[in-house]
Amino acid sequence: PVRKKSRTFYSAEQLEELEKMFQDDHYPDNEKRREIAAVVGVTPQRIMVWFQNRRAKWRKSKKLSMKGNKKYPASS
Repeated sequence: PVRKKSRTFYSAEQLEELEKMFQDDHYPDNEKRREIAAVVGVTPQRIMVWFQNRRAKWRKSKKLSMKGNKKYPASS
């Protein structure tokens, strides 16, 4: 049977560093992921997953803000 990976919990400092990196580059390459992993203290695989999830959150918030900005015609 395949075991599910346990959830990784990030400290406030780790999240702050990850968010800074995300502002610079939404799609870090393999080398950049290894560098981030060394700084943050987790595996490059966990960094890859964090960026995937963060991009999904970013796209969702972007989509919602676009939806909120639309002008709906008043119905009569």
